[in-house]
Parts: sequence; C-alpha cells; structure tokens
Amino acid sequence: MATQTFPGIYDNLAKIALFVRQAAEQAGLEPFDIYSVETAVDEACSNIIEHSYKGEGKGDIECTTQVSSEGLTIILRDNGRPFNPKKIPKPRLNVPIEERANHGLGLYFMFQLMDEVHFDFSTGTGNTLTMVKRKEKNSA
Repeated sequence: MATQTFPGIYDNLAKIALFVRQAAEQAGLEPFDIYSVETAVDEACSNIIEHSYKGEGKGDIECTTQVSSEGLTIILRDNGRPFNPKKIPKPRLNVPIEERANHGLGLYFMFQLMDEVHFDFSTGTGNTLTMVKRKEKNSA
C-alpha cells in the first residue's frame, strides 16, 4: 500500500496519474486497464477540484493505492463538500451531443471503466472514493 497527498490543483493531475500508473503496472494490469484506471482517477480528481473544493488550491487530495493478487484498489480522500452520486442524472447518450448536459459524463466514465466504484462521506474523515480494477482472469 502506498499513499501520497497532492495539493488539489489541475497541474497535479499528471503527477497523480503517474502515481496510479505505477501501481497499476505493479498490479499486473493490461495496458487498456492501466489507461482505464488513469482516466477514472483523472475524472475523479478533476471532480474533487471543481465540485468538492469549488476551485484549485482549496484542499488536498490523498491518493492511496493497494496492489493485490486480484488487481488494484485506489482510494481518494478529500475534505471538500460532500457528494451524493445518486443526485447526478445519468447522461443522455442517445441524444445529439449539442443537446447533452455539460457535466455528468466523468462520473459515467468512472463507473464504466472501473469494476467497482464506492462513495462515502463521513463527518470528520471527509469524502472517500474507492475504485477497484480487477485483473482479467486470463492474465493472472
């Protein structure tokens, strides 16, 4: 298990991506799965900065990676505003792009790219997002 804390600014997204990429490689994930992890984490961290903190430089993002024989678990923690993913409407993918909402696709991608996505908010510990990417059965 490894943990790093990053100031919540967009310039740190590349550093966070490198941190999770190294863990994904250590977990033995396939290249597309590594890309999926990076993309999901990037979306999550962008959402933390934009929605939880309401802007850059207002708080930190703690990123923990847990490598196991089954794959990789990523835990993101922040102390921003609580977030209820059930209140975000599902994106309307069946309409022309001009008619789609500007927001909501990041959350959709996180659920599509990862095997598990769990949100938790607890007074005192802040927001916790746990995402799991399992290795493909034939690559173990």
